[in-house]
Amino acid sequence: MSDVAKLAGVSHQTVSRVLNTPEAVRESTRERVVEAMTTLGYRPNLAARALASSKSQLLGIMSAGEARFGPTHAIHGVEQAARLADYLTTHLPATNPAEAEEATQHLLGAGVGGIVVIAPTHQLADQITAHRRNTPVVLLAAGAPVSEGVSVVSVNQELGARLAVRHLAKLGHPLIHHISGPPRWFDAHTRVMGWRTECEALGVEHGLLVEGGWDAADGFAATNTILASGAPLGAIFAANDLLALGAIRALRKRGLSVPEDVSVVGFDDSEGADFYVPSLTTVRQPFALVGRLAIEVLLRMIDGEPASSSSVEPELVVRESTTPARG
Repeated sequence: MSDVAKLAGVSHQTVSRVLNTPEAVRESTRERVVEAMTTLGYRPNLAARALASSKSQLLGIMSAGEARFGPTHAIHGVEQAARLADYLTTHLPATNPAEAEEATQHLLGAGVGGIVVIAPTHQLADQITAHRRNTPVVLLAAGAPVSEGVSVVSVNQELGARLAVRHLAKLGHPLIHHISGPPRWFDAHTRVMGWRTECEALGVEHGLLVEGGWDAADGFAATNTILASGAPLGAIFAANDLLALGAIRALRKRGLSVPEDVSVVGFDDSEGADFYVPSLTTVRQPFALVGRLAIEVLLRMIDGEPASSSSVEPELVVRESTTPARG
């Protein structure tokens, strides 16, 4: 800091005020200090700034410990956004209620200023809400309720499902089956809602709902259930890309071609989805944007703003796994 002060021609105390109370420093002086920082490549010590401002520069992240595309990319988006805002993060997984309570107490004991929770299930969301004390919390969970001190940020999962159904309906598919993730997951539940709602709105028959896990093997098994049911074949909307991959494999094992015989849509636009054979039509989730929004909301809450609910829109990515229905 002394080098910055010397280059800018100001006192050490003036540099400190620029960092902590910039509104108290004349604009011309602030500009000289900022220019000196840029020239010297200076970045303020976060711990020192926390002591000076009495505000923690540490944020907590909690997740269910799922090594899946959606949760891991959400965590990365939050961490990246926190770094850009000059905050440090500490991440703890919690796979059950006892671990969630322990992780919450650990984060609070570490003095975090707020916590972002990648909460796939009601169970994890309820645990952090019950034990957060007065610490602001942002839940990344579609469909979770807002409560005092607890904001919700999400991708609009229901809209994503509706986009998938709308695409298949426009291609002339009169029947759309849905392979769902675990019903206890917020995302799986809201995607089911979107599938049903859009089918009803467009007058398209919603076919079978087959619930399972999130893996390709679950998609394979669910598709075999659909094929064995005797129901008309129709199109398939899968709740993530791995489920879609399993569905494509099961259809091929039965001698059916995608998309000529069955159109398939996934969800997430996970890495490699464009290299599936055929390349996968899917719904893309903007995880980087969600991370930025989560940090923005959390920092506003730390500054005293009330809890709120925010969502961002997903995007349909059309590739080779869907085609117009056969006449």
